[in-house]
Amino acid sequence: MRSNFVLSEIWIGLRRNLTMTVALIVVVAISLSLLGTGLLFVKQVDATRTYWQGQAEVSVYLCYAESANPDCHGAVTTAQTTALEQRLQAMPQVAGVTYVSQAQAWALYKQTFTNDQSYVSTLKESDMPPSLEVKTHNAGTDDSVVVSEMTGATGVDSVIDEMSILAKFYSLLNGLRNAVVIVALILVVAAILLVANTIRLSAFNRRRETGIMRLVGASNFYIQLPFLLEGVIAGLLGWVLAAVLLVGVKSLLLNNLQQYFNYNIGLSAADVVEVIVLAMVIGVALCGITSFLTLRRYLRV
Repeated sequence: MRSNFVLSEIWIGLRRNLTMTVALIVVVAISLSLLGTGLLFVKQVDATRTYWQGQAEVSVYLCYAESANPDCHGAVTTAQTTALEQRLQAMPQVAGVTYVSQAQAWALYKQTFTNDQSYVSTLKESDMPPSLEVKTHNAGTDDSVVVSEMTGATGVDSVIDEMSILAKFYSLLNGLRNAVVIVALILVVAAILLVANTIRLSAFNRRRETGIMRLVGASNFYIQLPFLLEGVIAGLLGWVLAAVLLVGVKSLLLNNLQQYFNYNIGLSAADVVEVIVLAMVIGVALCGITSFLTLRRYLRV
């Protein structure tokens, strides 16, 4: 098999159907980039969930001097704090309890908002309530029991179930991810149809050449190869554009989201490379298989 002939046929096919080839590359790039963005969102949500599951699930904020809760009559006493801690530790749902003083809470707050001093300048240490950070055995199921037990207890200002708040945030992210994936799948279907039409048009334009090749005994594979490679090359070019877009999504979108959370739970370069490689496999397989099936039908005509 002469490689020069195959390469020349590929160039002729791409040049003759330039408009459809460009459209195919753009559709493949957009569909792969959206699909990859959905996968990046999956990884980001999983990384965030894993991080927060290792933190305290329930925060029991204690009364302090400047508390606005009418049930608080001054700052919580040492005896009340000890009684609440012992009460929590006696619960079978509780795995551990950590006391956080006002000074510790203030230091953590300043560390969290290091990059945004406007939050720090508006508060002072006395505005920070002391708290009991509770770790439960089963996140979600045991949290509600702890919240019910601590709500309204003497010396308690408020009880926050952090995981229930984060569950709403995860639900929002999951919905956004699903929407991106659905749009990507629709575009994948559009790309499949466009690949089929592009290959069919290319084969029709060169029907005389392929007819002569069949008459002289050329094999089906030899006839199909230039068309198959046209589809694969278009898929690879679309993947290159998608890879650039995915790097942009990681750098401009996901990395910038970190400034709003102040936690080092971003995606690594290995995560992005994994998604890009997967997008390449999907793009090449999509264009190659669609081209092959289209040509099989054409050669039977």
